[in-house]
Amino acid sequence: MPATAEPLVHTAPDRTQDKIGLSICIPVLNEERAIAATLERCLSIRDALRDVGVDDLEILAVDDGSRDRTADCIRQFPEVRLIQHPVNRGYGAALKTGFEAASHSLIGFIDADATYPAERFPQLCQALLHERADLVVGSRMAGSDSQMPATRRLGNTMFAWLLTVIGSVKVTDTASGMRVFRREALSLLSPLPDGLNLTPVMSARALHEQMRVLEVPIPYNDRVGQSHLRLGADGLRFLHTIVWTVLTYNPVRIFGLIGLSGIALALLIAAWLVAARAAGVTTLGSWGTFAVFGGLVSGVAGISIFAMGASFNYLVSLFHRRPIRQGLFRRPLISAPIERWFLPLGLGAAAAGAVVSGGSLALSLGGWPIERLWLYLSASALSLLVGIQLCLSWLMMSVLRELAQRASVERS
Repeated sequence: MPATAEPLVHTAPDRTQDKIGLSICIPVLNEERAIAATLERCLSIRDALRDVGVDDLEILAVDDGSRDRTADCIRQFPEVRLIQHPVNRGYGAALKTGFEAASHSLIGFIDADATYPAERFPQLCQALLHERADLVVGSRMAGSDSQMPATRRLGNTMFAWLLTVIGSVKVTDTASGMRVFRREALSLLSPLPDGLNLTPVMSARALHEQMRVLEVPIPYNDRVGQSHLRLGADGLRFLHTIVWTVLTYNPVRIFGLIGLSGIALALLIAAWLVAARAAGVTTLGSWGTFAVFGGLVSGVAGISIFAMGASFNYLVSLFHRRPIRQGLFRRPLISAPIERWFLPLGLGAAAAGAVVSGGSLALSLGGWPIERLWLYLSASALSLLVGIQLCLSWLMMSVLRELAQRASVERS
């Protein structure tokens, strides 16, 4: 994940000049076989951390209701602070408990199953400090040495592709359980979920809050013990939370792409009809008639969905405290707000529909059989509906844009 163009808006000084500490939070659930090795590896990095400018290390293990000897294993390490949940509350809940209890300016976390290389924390901290990032992710997918099972690799690749497409920034690993971030970033990353989907939500929020995010390749080992990940249920949860999080920041990216797909399909069908007519085809048949029906539906739906997404962008921006990443594309294609095109396009489409419907009525009164006019009337209806939709969207978006501008001035 390359660094985003805009850094996190905070006025913190260059922390490489201050005394800096790292708090590593470890969520633990029934990991008696792996937790000791994980803690030993975390404790071994103190000297390497000092070499990159991190002066102190704190390790917090949050036992999330384990039913085995996990807590007893942690107590064998007096340097490690043990926090216990009396009942299982979830991976994300355990991490949030650790975040709240952490005392240092840098916060990291790592899974307890011995899959992640704790020895790479100094490298992640170095990237955070020297490149003034806000969040550094250890990417299992970018590293060449990975023992990740094929099914999980496929799933992680798909989720990374999804967030890349709808987030407009290249991502290689949305679900990495090894990260370091600045404490002040928590206010923008929150609220975070209690489940395993905390990591993809954190990635999606960081991108849209315009934080400076870096990915550092790391190796990944086969886990010790049984995985708590349920591929089907957790995969669907990851998908849902990624899409839902993006909708709370930049709905036009999702609705806009869907809407443009519908419009493109309608234009293709229209081009096919024109070509068929030019070739002398006078009857459409069953498939041709169904294609016309599909083109009408996809055209109207595409315009409606696109306009709804653009309107939603103004609406969600009213609820954010600072500028967020928005837009259909990574960079604006036009400088003017898109709704300024809606009114002339809407009036033009409505006028064209009125002309075609009036001409069809005149031809019908002149003796043309109705079966020769149904296609023109269908096109007229499409044009009129699209025109009305665009005009109404222009009105709503203009009001929302003014309200968003007022809110921005008040926040400033």
